[in-house]
Amino acid sequence: MSKKVILAYSGGLDTSIIIPWLKETYGYEVIAMAADVGQGEELEPLNEKAIKSGASKIFIEDLKDEFVTDFIYPTLKAGAVYEGKYLLGTSFARPLIAKRLVEIARQEGAEAIAHGATGKGNDQVRFELTVKALAPELKIISPWREWDIRSREDAIDYAEARGIPVPVTKKKPYSMDRNLWHLSHEGADLEDPWNEPQD
Repeated sequence: MSKKVILAYSGGLDTSIIIPWLKETYGYEVIAMAADVGQGEELEPLNEKAIKSGASKIFIEDLKDEFVTDFIYPTLKAGAVYEGKYLLGTSFARPLIAKRLVEIARQEGAEAIAHGATGKGNDQVRFELTVKALAPELKIISPWREWDIRSREDAIDYAEARGIPVPVTKKKPYSMDRNLWHLSHEGADLEDPWNEPQD
């Protein structure tokens, strides 16, 4: 029986290349988990895409009701707004996703959880503290702290070399994070705060 890891999977560039990387680096059977927190049609191609990327299976979990009831409503009641402007939309989905990762890890007999959060934000902290609080026995793998990939261009090259379908190119290296409450974009010139927005 092979060792299993549960990957927080979005179908984006990072999590798509993490699947083969986990298999090559650790020899894991990779089980993907995508949390439906209101992304809509973005979820439709994930089943096929995860399998093509090398996952043994994928769970697409409908967490919308819990997200609204246990995260959005309490945040609104508390008036929680970061620096007077930012509505915390991306950040408060992470603990819910991590909670479901732990539940699936226990159900599937996995020894580890992996995520694609980079060190640029606090998402890795949100995922990892939640996992450690709920399941301290689980190993956490954060590829961005381990692998030799240092840029989105490197990640695109890695995907191309392995025939992994990814939603970005070197000309359009942007990604999006959407849920019921929030939409954010990242990549390329968007990462440099000195750049002015283009029309």
